[in-house]
Amino acid sequence: MAQVRFKGNPVTLVGNEVKVGDTAPNFQVWDQDLSPVTLDDSKGTVRLISVVPSIDTPVCDQQTRRFNEEAASLQDVAVLTISVDLPFAQKRWCAAAGIDRVQTLSDHRELSFGKAYGVVMEELRLLARAIFVIDKNNKVVYAEYVSEVTEHPDYEAAILAATKN
Repeated sequence: MAQVRFKGNPVTLVGNEVKVGDTAPNFQVWDQDLSPVTLDDSKGTVRLISVVPSIDTPVCDQQTRRFNEEAASLQDVAVLTISVDLPFAQKRWCAAAGIDRVQTLSDHRELSFGKAYGVVMEELRLLARAIFVIDKNNKVVYAEYVSEVTEHPDYEAAILAATKN
């Protein structure tokens, strides 16, 4: 299992670690209008999934803004940001930040995504910072569990993985 720290302290990740080559596990999260969203809803498309602890914190804010900018030039790539923030908070934040190319999704109910991808921080009930790229055939082609949750992911590697597939 990936070793992850939050502000220097080790955290326990709950769920199954996802590795390159794995079939991407399905999940159910919630869109801003409270409708359910699953991985299968975007089948046949490359998905770049940006996982953040809370969209309304500095690094998560910057990460979501960066992928929103990058999404403009990513052909046939769906960019999803998943956190445990409530859909109402995600909607408010997106409106204030001008986020219009990234779909923000909430895993607040059952932690379905977090458990399926091994990113639930047990001590905090938040998702650890991670990036997953899933190809059109639901294969994981990129997986990054950021070792220090308060630091940025490798944006360039994730974007490269999304554009190669």
